[in-house]
Amino acid sequence: MSHPSALLNVIDVEATCWDGQPPPGSVSEIIEVGLTVVDVTARRRVSRHRVLVRPARSTVSDFCTELTGLTQAEVERGVTFAEACRVLVEEYGAGERPWASWGEYDRLQFARQSQADGVAYPFGYPTERTHTNAKAVFSTAYGLRKKPGMKNALQIAGLPLEGRHHRGEDDAWNIAALVLDLLDRGAWPVTVTVV
Repeated sequence: MSHPSALLNVIDVEATCWDGQPPPGSVSEIIEVGLTVVDVTARRRVSRHRVLVRPARSTVSDFCTELTGLTQAEVERGVTFAEACRVLVEEYGAGERPWASWGEYDRLQFARQSQADGVAYPFGYPTERTHTNAKAVFSTAYGLRKKPGMKNALQIAGLPLEGRHHRGEDDAWNIAALVLDLLDRGAWPVTVTVV
């Protein structure tokens, strides 16, 4: 039996990054998972969450701290990637609930890191099964040839940027506002969840 899910997880990740190539032996790893739960039926954001993730094969560069505000000391207090995935599944229904992100980066980063770490992908397989690329939906709904970044999309939609750009928790909250705008326009696809 299938039914449209009333809850949608909006995810935004921040990952270790560098101004240029990563140092030898380092790879880009998730350091923050921002999550906003949207009640699609009620058309409102119902909660916001943040999971800090401790990187295992990289460190937070000065460039990354400048971009995200996250420091190595802060992410050292985070959980492992495996624990973050467990939290997404057990506390936020990631395996069953549809989810969205701005573009494909977040989905692909989870898929890459899950494979590299030998951790079950938290959103189920295939990796795009329950994922909606909110950037693509927005671009189509607004008739744009070029897909805008989240900050530009907020301006186009006449919505404020709340919080700090490139902070996962704040970006997920802002992306959720764009999802609500798309719902109001009748442009958000209905996601069917198999239960």
